[in-house]
Amino acid sequence: MGSRDISIIINPNAGNGSTGKKWPKIKALARDRLGPFQEYITAGPGHGKTLTIEAIAKGARLVVCIGGDGTLNEVINGIMEYGHDIQSELVLGFVPDGTGCDFVRTVAIPRNVEQAIDVIAAHHVCSIDLGRLFFKDHTGRDCYRYFQNITSLGLGGEVDQRVNNTTKFFGPFLSFIWATLISIFLYGKKKIHLKIDDVIENEFTIWNVAVANGQYFGGGMQIAPDASIDDGLFDVTVVGDLSLPEVFLNLPKLYNGKIKSVDKVVTFTGKKIVASSDQRVLLDVDGEQPGTLPVSLDIFPGALNIITAK
Repeated sequence: MGSRDISIIINPNAGNGSTGKKWPKIKALARDRLGPFQEYITAGPGHGKTLTIEAIAKGARLVVCIGGDGTLNEVINGIMEYGHDIQSELVLGFVPDGTGCDFVRTVAIPRNVEQAIDVIAAHHVCSIDLGRLFFKDHTGRDCYRYFQNITSLGLGGEVDQRVNNTTKFFGPFLSFIWATLISIFLYGKKKIHLKIDDVIENEFTIWNVAVANGQYFGGGMQIAPDASIDDGLFDVTVVGDLSLPEVFLNLPKLYNGKIKSVDKVVTFTGKKIVASSDQRVLLDVDGEQPGTLPVSLDIFPGALNIITAK
């Protein structure tokens, strides 16, 4: 591949700014292992999508994202928006270097920067599913976007809002657990209407609902232990009407894969999910907080070509 074929989208603010500081070393390593490439540096939220579209328009067929789950989501949305007739030609590489990076807990991509670049150089490509959601942004405008990992509604959106508005100096685990604990105390359970594949339709009182393609979110919480990124299905985890003591008692099960054993937690699988509420319920989309219910989600099997370890 030549420099026109490979583009790197880097978020210098990822990892609380550490990615930008490391970029000169990462850049030299990438040139050594991948060869020449075009470099694009994001300047703020949403810019990753714009730069990805620009890179593909200029001939990129391998787009490498360096950052966290939020940056990766922007790049994927750029690929999906531009894709059209060249979708099968586009390949994504990911160098995880952000606060959460929950996606690579499910996908075989190393957290180590050098090892991740070596994986991209080896160029083992597989196809994974993507989710798409239609929702309301904070101005009430109808929007849609794709997601690679998890969309959740309820507590997850509250946690995102706190994590993204405070320093992430203490790393992913402490950042997310601190925001989770604060949100639990300040957040009230919500009543939602949930419909899955025109088969299941019910009212639930919830702390959180995760519509999962991957298994982990929130800095290492295994909310969907059985989720697979290539089975053409969402795994839906409903964390229901637990009391406050029950929430704290069962919090460790979010980290050890035993969340399904908790009373008042129910799980489903499906291809189309619709949720609404008379209350204000925030969304969490791959670590970002873009809007509120109502929301409709569907799955696109094998939609994205991504490089992973064998």
